[in-house]
Amino acid sequence: MGSMLGKFASLRNLLVRVLLFSILVIIGRFAYVVTIAGESCSIGDFCFFSLPETFNFMIPGSGGRTGSAALFTDNTDPRVIGPPRPDLYSSEDWIKTVQFYSSVFQDLITEGYLSPNSKSLCIETPAGADVSALKEIGVSNSVGIFKKALKPLVIKGEAHRIPFEDNTFDFVFSGGSRLDISRRPHDFASEIARILKPEGFAVVHVSAKDTYSFNSFVDLFNSCKILKSKDIDIVLPSMPSTREYVLKKEYRILENGLLKLNEDGVSYKKNCSVPGYKLALFRNAEPLILEEPLKPWLTLKRNIQNIKYLPSMAEISFKNRYVYVDVGARSYGSSIGSWFKKQYPKQNKTFEVYAIEADQTFHEQYKSKKGVTLLPYAAWVRNETLAFEINKDPGQEKEDKGGSRGMGRIQPVQSSGQFDGEVNQIQGFDFADWLKNTVSEKDFVVLKMDVEGTEFELIPRLFETGAICLIDEMFLECHYNRWQRCCPGQRSTKYEKTYSQCIDLFASLRQSGVLVHQWW
Repeated sequence: MGSMLGKFASLRNLLVRVLLFSILVIIGRFAYVVTIAGESCSIGDFCFFSLPETFNFMIPGSGGRTGSAALFTDNTDPRVIGPPRPDLYSSEDWIKTVQFYSSVFQDLITEGYLSPNSKSLCIETPAGADVSALKEIGVSNSVGIFKKALKPLVIKGEAHRIPFEDNTFDFVFSGGSRLDISRRPHDFASEIARILKPEGFAVVHVSAKDTYSFNSFVDLFNSCKILKSKDIDIVLPSMPSTREYVLKKEYRILENGLLKLNEDGVSYKKNCSVPGYKLALFRNAEPLILEEPLKPWLTLKRNIQNIKYLPSMAEISFKNRYVYVDVGARSYGSSIGSWFKKQYPKQNKTFEVYAIEADQTFHEQYKSKKGVTLLPYAAWVRNETLAFEINKDPGQEKEDKGGSRGMGRIQPVQSSGQFDGEVNQIQGFDFADWLKNTVSEKDFVVLKMDVEGTEFELIPRLFETGAICLIDEMFLECHYNRWQRCCPGQRSTKYEKTYSQCIDLFASLRQSGVLVHQWW
């Protein structure tokens, strides 16, 4: 009897272990489906259920035609089959959103940009309300993409890497101002152009409406032509104010002689063409201080309160990258940490930061600063070894309360003969050439330059190479033989240039399309 009970106990233990193992396998497979395969079961997945191939779903209250509300059920693509979300699809917000997009798409059909036969894609659509609206009005061959799938309307995909072949869709839609907030707008636009068929249409909703951002938007879609734009009245509080752009894919042929390509295939223009919208923007900027200040250490410092930053006057959306270059950065807290990080209006954009500083005294502290790339060299007009001179203006010891390090000035080695201060040899690099290889005209570039008089060599070099056209906004401290704080009636002997030459430099920059401000 005891042996029989022992056998039953062993068999029971075996069955329990098999059951536990099966449960673990099911849980593991479910976790794989949810996290890897796209958040829901599809045909061929190891699941306990699947939707019938003839599944149809109507959006209540949207007024669509019977038979046109079938969700995307192209059986050749199992990625679009998944469980419904009746709790979402019956909510008031969902119904109103679908009705809004249905109205938008009906207008596009009336205007000839969309038809029931258009193979359509909606980009960056979290729940697929725009996809549902397309199906409701009869555009049945429609699907959406988002970083997390919500089937059957939305499959997994991202705007900067759309999971479809070239020239696939007749119609592409991006709503909800998704392009405005994209961290990769250039890739976003390039992918739309790639998957759109020639002569196909793209419709993009954005919140930015100013002329500056419009021209940035145009630059993104260089293989498309903008056919129309209009402002859309938004009735939903969850949606931002919207402007609609309708684009048509076409391959433009550049006019002969418009741009010349260098050996690397990158275009640069020595003379920047300044469009009217930029000139209008500059007219709203703070005026230059044309009369030489008697106390420049006060006047120029106070002037920072009058500066009208470019992002405070215009939207800076639709740029490929956002870059800040600090030439003559000195310590991290000198301007990057104390001013740019805290005060510059970035419009929630993430900037790449470059600090160019030749004085090795400040190099160590940058090792602990994340998001800042240090170039431990001197910005110059060519690649060569330079003399780095550290000196102070008369009376600076008193102004700095007896302790701070003097400002460094670079000179060609052969020119640095008689000098009483500290002299080190450092490596200079061609700053204009570096800038051309680091940023492009599709980037938003902010430059601060404080180089102790070297600006009169660097800026002409930027003009000569065309690199000046890459800069959107500049903060420039111009060094001249200014009146000294320590010694009334005496000018600094450290610099030979005059204040009028500085004003000429500022004026030439603004005339070339660079919004430059007088720095101190």
